[in-house]
Amino acid sequence: MATIKLHGSPFSTATMRATASLYEKEVEFEFLHVDMKNGEHKKEPFILLNPFGQVPAFEDGDLKLFESRAITQYIVDEYADKGTQLICNDSKKMAIVRMWMEIESQRYDQAASKLVWELAVKPMYGIPTDPAAVEETEGKLGTILDFYEKTLSQNKYLAGECFTLADLHHLPTLHYLMNTPSKKLFDSRPHVPAWIADITARPAWSKVLAMQPNLSSK
Repeated sequence: MATIKLHGSPFSTATMRATASLYEKEVEFEFLHVDMKNGEHKKEPFILLNPFGQVPAFEDGDLKLFESRAITQYIVDEYADKGTQLICNDSKKMAIVRMWMEIESQRYDQAASKLVWELAVKPMYGIPTDPAAVEETEGKLGTILDFYEKTLSQNKYLAGECFTLADLHHLPTLHYLMNTPSKKLFDSRPHVPAWIADITARPAWSKVLAMQPNLSSK
């Protein structure tokens, strides 16, 4: 039995981020579904793994982690000799990767996650979308994507010519936004769609998406 356990929902963007890194690194793990519709993430036993009551939670032997980006970074460090590298050995190149990881978490995701909430999550629960919030957030994301377009006109991936965590961390929100009207923000910048097509076609990401139908009735 795999010593690694990932607790979460296959529809959660944070869970998907952690799962993608495990598949990219070809690390065996046990996925434990947390029923968020019934509030399992807010009560014991899950709350003992993540006191903030958010998915995912991660166990590797006696190590317990939460926060998806901390989980992905642990996986690439601990299992460096397996699967896709996802980081760079060169310190200067790795500094660029880390910079883009910060851009994703502190700038891109702030806007992208809000749009996912408004345009993907709210409709699933029958909650009205806030058009003013969508318009404002699209404006912010558009400005951020201008920088992405400039970078991707020079590089295949955000941090250079290799697929890294900087790219992987974008996959969950991209998955949802590509099925909303906000897709136009990405499509209007010629180099951004090519990058999206490349990273979403990765076999590891296909495995992440394949988990969703299997548990959609739970």
